[in-house]
Amino acid sequence: MLSVAAGAHAAVESSRRHDGAIAEAVAARAAVVAEVEVAGAPRRLRTPGASGLAGRWAVPVTLKVVTFDGRRIAGDARFVVMGGTAWEHAVPGQQLRTTGRLRAAAPGEPDAGILSASSAPTVLRGPGFWQQAPGGLRRSFTAAAARFGGDAGGLLPGMVTGDTSALNAELEDAMKTVGMTHLTAVSGANCSLILGTLLLTARTLRLPRVAAAAASLAGLGLFVLMVGPEPSVLRAALMGGIGVASIASGRAGRGLSLLCVAVIGLLLVQPVLATSFGFVLSVLATLGIVIAGRRIMDWIPAPVPRWAAGGVAVPLSAQLFCGPVIVLLQPQFGAYAVPANVAAAALVAPVTLLGTAAAALLPVVPAAAELLMAPAAALAGAVAGIARFFAALPGAALPWPEGGFGAATMGIFSATVLGMVWLALHPAAVVRSSLAAHAWTVAVLAGWPPTMRAPGSVRRSGQTARQAARQSAGYGLEHRSGRGTLRVCKPTSGRNHEWLLPRPHDPGPRRRRAPPGAM
Repeated sequence: MLSVAAGAHAAVESSRRHDGAIAEAVAARAAVVAEVEVAGAPRRLRTPGASGLAGRWAVPVTLKVVTFDGRRIAGDARFVVMGGTAWEHAVPGQQLRTTGRLRAAAPGEPDAGILSASSAPTVLRGPGFWQQAPGGLRRSFTAAAARFGGDAGGLLPGMVTGDTSALNAELEDAMKTVGMTHLTAVSGANCSLILGTLLLTARTLRLPRVAAAAASLAGLGLFVLMVGPEPSVLRAALMGGIGVASIASGRAGRGLSLLCVAVIGLLLVQPVLATSFGFVLSVLATLGIVIAGRRIMDWIPAPVPRWAAGGVAVPLSAQLFCGPVIVLLQPQFGAYAVPANVAAAALVAPVTLLGTAAAALLPVVPAAAELLMAPAAALAGAVAGIARFFAALPGAALPWPEGGFGAATMGIFSATVLGMVWLALHPAAVVRSSLAAHAWTVAVLAGWPPTMRAPGSVRRSGQTARQAARQSAGYGLEHRSGRGTLRVCKPTSGRNHEWLLPRPHDPGPRRRRAPPGAM
């Protein structure tokens, strides 16, 4: 029933995208006048387009009205606007009018098409309060962080609010090389930190379980509103809540069940998520934390603090599960991705928590917000230094096979790394297993080849049954007790037989000659 429902929903979405007048305009690459509603935050593009403009922005929109060929057509299709610097300040919820040319989106993209804007947008209607407040807060926080300069000024807004507009291009490339780009987006890790901190605080204040859960969810909702209630942020909040529930309860089965329900529900609501790499990576990271995160924490010896064990287990499990999909996106192996993420894991939590508190206080108490932003900026600079250090090491980005073969080999590699982690954290079990394997090997070799008693053979006095069987059967292996070695035994009759080796000066057997007169 779920498959039928998802298929029907996907068929309706496909018909809305590929049928109708808007689809005809996209296929004809028509020049249009469009009225759009901004559906997400603008994203700066690093590479110039066909027009040669360096400052290009991509803005997700919903196409409401389009005019072309003297026709005015109303619609409700998802598009992406590619425009210049005038689109930098677009706010979700705004209704804008612009001109441009339509073209088809790349295969597999969820959007119905792309609108290449040829003019600056004209505001038709401003956003509502719940849509305008997060955008203004993000811009204020980015401006406040810019005062610290350097890598910290660009990375701090990305780690707290997901705004990467001020991020240095070299630092962004370094973070891609070592697999740390997830730190510059509002992901499940951010939501997990916020939710876990609120839950721990509520339980410390002796609040009942229900009240603590309600207060934590309310705080997470305010955080989502602060960074912008976009679909990716909502999915991250859902996945982060599932991960925290699994770790806190200590029961992987409960978290796995919640994850399955969440994935099914999201795919029923939006089947297009099945083609989204961001959604897949979010699910796999949560799956890794649910399945392997708690186990890795249990493997770590008890003297290690639990916070340190969690700082190693969470990024390691998420990275191992996401590795095969990351290879599909970028066919290379980040040799230092795991150590870089583990090194930065201890800094991510204070940066996120201090930065979030500073963003909340910035409109009310700017002085207190600056006091909190100072240590957060210093720690963000340390995260940038870690990314640059590991990216500069030799072999930081190694080539890896593409496609399904590369994903399969990366899956095998991830499983091997997980097994090596278990071996490294269980030395006593490894020694016991090695001794048991040695004993089993000795037992197998001692019984090979199978013993066969020759007819009429008689055991001499002083011989064991096994020795007699070996002598009657052929060569075999004998375990020399007390020495830990094996030696080859050969059948003898009590005499010291010598090996029949060729002698270098032996004339060899005499050749027979024909008698005289023989033909």
